[in-house]
Parts: sequence; structure tokens; C-alpha cells
Amino acid sequence: MKIAIAGDHAGFPLKKYLAEHLKTMGHKVEDLGTDSADVSVDYPDFAAKVALAVTKGKAGRGIVVCGSGVGACVAANKFTGVRASVCHDTYSARQGVEHDDLNILCLGARVIGTELAREITDAFVNAVFSNEARHVRRLDKIRSFEQQ
Repeated sequence: MKIAIAGDHAGFPLKKYLAEHLKTMGHKVEDLGTDSADVSVDYPDFAAKVALAVTKGKAGRGIVVCGSGVGACVAANKFTGVRASVCHDTYSARQGVEHDDLNILCLGARVIGTELAREITDAFVNAVFSNEARHVRRLDKIRSFEQQ
């Protein structure tokens, strides 16, 4: 799977670790920045890059890492077609894809550790949307909100 990944300065070390991990798992990773933890940058800029990569079909899924994951999630969800969520446990990451067709995972580098972030990322990228009628019906309702 092609995965777009980005993070702000707070998320940089974890983003770099996860990008390398995903590559070893055989995924194609597009690292959209930032390139340093030393310079303060704005998380909305990086959430937007991932959201656009996903919505334009340049990546199947995306990951955004900031300090808490919350700001990146808010920013990413402003884009039509994005279903982003902060997930700090494997159950939410897996079920978010299976039931809600989650397409962007947001992580807080100041909230969780490296190994848990890896496990959450694995759960997210390995999950598949169930396509069950009840979940499709609910997604259709969410899509209709974007038209209002």
C-alpha cells in the first residue's frame, strides 16, 4: 500500500521511525515532511499535505504525527473525503478502518511511545473496510454531511 506520512516538529522523530518501519513492511511511503525537530512548523500544513495525497488518490492511506494528534486530526478532517481519527490504541485503529473506513491515522508523539505507535500503525494499515451494509449506510450519511 502507498502511505503518505507527515508530521510537525513535535512529531518528527516518531514520523521518521514509522516511515522506516512501514518501508520494512513492504509499503511505499511518501514522506511529506517536516524534515527536522529543530524548527517549529505548523501542523495544519502537514495535515493538509497528507489529506490531499489521500483525497487525490496519490496514497491509499495517510498518517499525521503532531504533539497530541488532535490538531492534525482537526485539520485533516476539513478536507472532503477524509476520515481521520486520533488513535492511541490498536482496537480503535483497526475498528476505525473496518467500520468507519478511516483513511488517515493521527498520532500524538507526546502522548504515546514508539512501540505502541508502531502497533497502532500496523493495526491501521493491515485493517480492511468490512463493506457491511450497516457500515456503508453510515458512511453514506457522513458523505451527505459534506454536501451540506
